[in-house]
Amino acid sequence: MGTDMTFAEVAEGVRATIAAYTQALDDGRTDHVVATFLPDGVVDIQGMGTHRGHEALREAYTRWKPRRPQRHLVLNTLVTDWNDHEAHAVSDVIFILLGDGGWTIQMVGRYLDVLHHVDGVWRFQQRAATFVTA
Repeated sequence: MGTDMTFAEVAEGVRATIAAYTQALDDGRTDHVVATFLPDGVVDIQGMGTHRGHEALREAYTRWKPRRPQRHLVLNTLVTDWNDHEAHAVSDVIFILLGDGGWTIQMVGRYLDVLHHVDGVWRFQQRAATFVTA
């Protein structure tokens, strides 16, 4: 697989995009969330539907703006396949919400991502979220 990028460069770029998405999501900055996706990017979140393209993504993430402090703790990110133009990654996610009694875990799940490297930045082509239920 011919590549000019090192694994470390790809992995750091992928993690930076995941972090930018997560912080914008938790802050309610919808336009910044949408900017982490390619124009035809898609998100498929278990129980919340599939949304394709910037307009549909903007509508969905506007509906999902936080009403109280929240955090998506994304960890164990593993880039599983990559080249200069595309990377696949899997990450675990824990969603916590601040309530009257403090922070509580709301759900635990996993992201499966496909990102493309365009104009020097990694963007989501596809992001799928599944959740573990107890």
